[in-house]
Amino acid sequence: MSTIANIIKLNPMDDVAIATLALPAGSLLEGTDGVRTATEIPGGHKVALRTIQCGDPVHKYGQIIGFATQDIAPGQHVHIQNLSMGHDFARDYAFGKGVKPSPEPAEHLTFKGYLRPDGRGATRNLIGIVSTVNCSATTVKKIAEHFVRSDVLEHYPNVDGIIPVTHGFGCCIDSKGEGLQQLRRTIGGYVVHPNFAAVLVIGLGCEANQMDAIFMAENVSPGTRLIPLVMQEEGGTQKTVDAGIAAIEKILPEINTITREALPLSHLVLALQCGGSDGYSGITANPALGHAVDLLVAQGGSAILTETPEIYGAEHLLTRRAARRDIGEKLVNIIHGWEQYAEREHGSIDNNPTPGNKKGGLTTILEKSLGAVAKSGSTALQGVYHYAEPIDARGLLFMDAPGYDPMGATGQIACGANLLAFTTGRGSCFGSRVAPTIKIATNTTMYNRMQDDMDINCGSILDGHSSVTDMGEEIFHFIVRMASGEHSKSEALNVGNEEMVPWMIGAQM
Repeated sequence: MSTIANIIKLNPMDDVAIATLALPAGSLLEGTDGVRTATEIPGGHKVALRTIQCGDPVHKYGQIIGFATQDIAPGQHVHIQNLSMGHDFARDYAFGKGVKPSPEPAEHLTFKGYLRPDGRGATRNLIGIVSTVNCSATTVKKIAEHFVRSDVLEHYPNVDGIIPVTHGFGCCIDSKGEGLQQLRRTIGGYVVHPNFAAVLVIGLGCEANQMDAIFMAENVSPGTRLIPLVMQEEGGTQKTVDAGIAAIEKILPEINTITREALPLSHLVLALQCGGSDGYSGITANPALGHAVDLLVAQGGSAILTETPEIYGAEHLLTRRAARRDIGEKLVNIIHGWEQYAEREHGSIDNNPTPGNKKGGLTTILEKSLGAVAKSGSTALQGVYHYAEPIDARGLLFMDAPGYDPMGATGQIACGANLLAFTTGRGSCFGSRVAPTIKIATNTTMYNRMQDDMDINCGSILDGHSSVTDMGEEIFHFIVRMASGEHSKSEALNVGNEEMVPWMIGAQM
């Protein structure tokens, strides 16, 4: 990548450059042979460097991001008015041809975490209250609110919180269908999540999503740390609230005896998310996070990439890194499934860039995907999973999910992610109480405006004060500190109690 004052050209093959700041009409594009902007170019948006004929492919990152819908002259703004996804084009999947061994780290690092009886490591020592169905969601929240209003937790310093986990589903769905199986897999992943030292599971009683089926699927049984409560059996809302409060008060002393200890970074499973993206996401925050992922994988840790529509058009960059051919083929099959889904629903995968994405400079899903994949780093792809499927491999992994951030994050946490890294250019405020979340800004303007939510400013790369490598190392060390108990901005704001959004498929009846 060459950075030249007012524009960035990412690859010698590129037909466009990215404005590092708003450029008035007539601005000389530095590093070009006298090209000037034909109109004002907003910061983060694309400007043509050469003549592009109607129908020609347009390249950014050295890859196709779409096709010109009209002739484009040098210096013109390249965006939705003259660029679209256009016709399909061949991608060379080259399964496994780009696999590189992960380098051995100079030293093996540790974090201060909690070792669970099943051998998994945790970054928080929480008590969870999980609803099986929306009908028990209010009861779950009332139990959690009791402890927020009281000073009980001040007497238990090793308990990091009492977290409600609620959702809007759980009934009026085929009791043997794929939709309910996926919901149970998602809720079950939360019930057995390593960051929960103990869990109350609360159901209404007559719902399709019976808690016994969840326990059976997860191969767990009720006990002192897994406590089931059924509202219809307890006698209604208030009696269930009282029973839940009493159960937690009884178990708090035991959970407080669990303390942090030095654990290898191989216990860390990092969920990767980007949302509210802009034209800088694929230049600053995402590649910096990718470098942090490489450092984590070198230490034996894992990272989960997701949001299948947001790797569309860039999947060939991942199949080249597939550790085995079947891993790459599984990813391609999932991509084809999304193409069929979009066709069946009379939709377009290119609808994915949101109005905010487009205002920030992203035009097509191809462009968005190429920037999004950058946060996966460069190591081998070791596994591809269905939504909320428990992971059984280490290293870089992929999980199928829609492009809706809370939905993807919910699945990653259910998979076993005990941390989450979220890059944003427009200013997403997502957080999770179950998996502490680091927020990474792509540009300094937004970071300064939203410092209460942002942990790290990768805009310093654009400003010329830091490199991608420098910021990647900063992100990596923050992740280790956060895993050891340091609070992120979203935790300080208590963001994350409402962000569980399961991917619900199948007919509601």
